[in-house]
Amino acid sequence: MKNTTEAHFRQRLIKYAKQHGVTKAAIRYHLSRKTVHKWLKRYDRTLASLEDRSRRPHNSPIAHTEAETAKIVHRLKRHGYRDLIVVYQELVERDGYARSYGGFKRYVGRLRKAPTEKRTKRKNKPYARAEFPGQKVQIDVKHVPRECIVNGRKYYVFVAVDEYSRWAYRSMYEEISTYSAQDFIKRFLKAFPCKVKCVQTDNGSEFAKQLKVNDPNDLTLFEQELAERGIEYQRIRVATPRHNGKVERQNGIDGTRFNDKLKMYSLEDGQKQLAAYQQKSNNYWKTCLGMRSPNEVLASFDDEQKNRQ
Repeated sequence: MKNTTEAHFRQRLIKYAKQHGVTKAAIRYHLSRKTVHKWLKRYDRTLASLEDRSRRPHNSPIAHTEAETAKIVHRLKRHGYRDLIVVYQELVERDGYARSYGGFKRYVGRLRKAPTEKRTKRKNKPYARAEFPGQKVQIDVKHVPRECIVNGRKYYVFVAVDEYSRWAYRSMYEEISTYSAQDFIKRFLKAFPCKVKCVQTDNGSEFAKQLKVNDPNDLTLFEQELAERGIEYQRIRVATPRHNGKVERQNGIDGTRFNDKLKMYSLEDGQKQLAAYQQKSNNYWKTCLGMRSPNEVLASFDDEQKNRQ
């Protein structure tokens, strides 16, 4: 980048140095003698020779090789740019890729040539992280996109995510009701390998009806099931889905990995495809887990507990 002001300054420096010597020029202009000699040597009687030059290296020994680039492009063609963590996991496990995830993302960004958007950061209040599996489980329900359904009916997926391990469980239903919510919590508690202490949901009527009924003893089937099992139940504030952020984030990931590839013809067909996805979903790495999968986190926690005993 050109800086004409600096170039004129260096031109005056050179003129003074030729008249009075390098030492006096260095003292007068508060520079080292080495710097004065550098500009004297570079000066060819043109102002352009005194301008700053690019400091970009001519070559980089740690740059991605052609073989690495070919492997990355191959994986990106299969998975696209929306789910880079899966692309990175396959590169490491199957192609012997040894670079960091951050370096991988930066290189993919250059391959894509997409401008980065600056987002205003939200300053959230400090959140108490879960200290063990089952301490708190977030539950939400999402509809299956219309373009994924062939028979034109509506279907819904209940999703539960353990805050500590990000272990997720899903089940598909043809209605949103407290009966479906009760059936889902039974299935989740049977599948989750740890004891659950607390469950958190939004204020949907399938979970609770305190917003419609003032009687605290008038419980839904979902609430009754939790009460019978001795599990604490919490509801987030109204219109604050970020308080259920972990399950909301999982819904976004599932949209990329499952819904974008889903084409179902009936409830049984959708449940079968969802079960196949469920079987492998908890083996995917997550950046929030330090490049580990939810199953690995649970296994690591069990090992720590055994060592303490």
